Amino acid sequence: MLRCQGVHKSYRMGSREVPALRGVDLEIDAAGFYAIMGRSGSGKSTLLHLLAALDRPDAGTIEVAGRAIHSLTEREATAFRREQIGIVFQQFNLIPTLTARENVELPGVLAGRPGDELRARSAELLARLGLEGREDHRPDAMSGGEQQRVAIARSLLFSPPVLFADEPTGNLDSQTSEALWKLLAELATDSGMLVVMVTHEPAAAAHCRRVFVLQDGRVKSVIDTEGLDEGGVAARYQQSIRAA
Repeated sequence: MLRCQGVHKSYRMGSREVPALRGVDLEIDAAGFYAIMGRSGSGKSTLLHLLAALDRPDAGTIEVAGRAIHSLTEREATAFRREQIGIVFQQFNLIPTLTARENVELPGVLAGRPGDELRARSAELLARLGLEGREDHRPDAMSGGEQQRVAIARSLLFSPPVLFADEPTGNLDSQTSEALWKLLAELATDSGMLVVMVTHEPAAAAHCRRVFVLQDGRVKSVIDTEGLDEGGVAARYQQSIRAA
């Protein structure tokens, strides 16, 4: 469902070229909940942006949901993001003047989908994410956890096979974060989706099936989390980044 081979990406800072990714190889062949984990500056958010077709690699190939995305035009990338993937960020990115229902339906409105179809789909998603009765509330009348669930509902509007989440609980308290991690795991299991989350938190990674550890722009190791709790994931992660 996802494959990277030899992916490189650099950015210019003044006269200097700063490498973010230095030849990433990564493969996921089945639906489920996975994590990309690493310290700040390891390249994990850069990698997620490339996987989500928000940016292009300097070199290497990327395939997501059966599509080679590394060479898409901007128009093709926009269509791919709309139809094949969902994206959830740390910032909820909701329109403050729109209700929860309107925020969920917005991508469909912009795509010209029928209103009746959108209303039925948004009601289904909001109810599924525990927001029944909150459809007509605006973001400022909702908690952080509720706002993030609205953002997740919006990302699922077109039933994408792949969902990317970039530090989705970075602005939430620990109890709400735990509920969101469980929700993402349930979505992967119940809907047969591929859910890939960027995180630096062992507590988040413990909910995932497998953890890809990034260090210095490369995949340093892969952690199978079966039988591991938060402490076990943290210990394996520390062993990995300390290894030569």
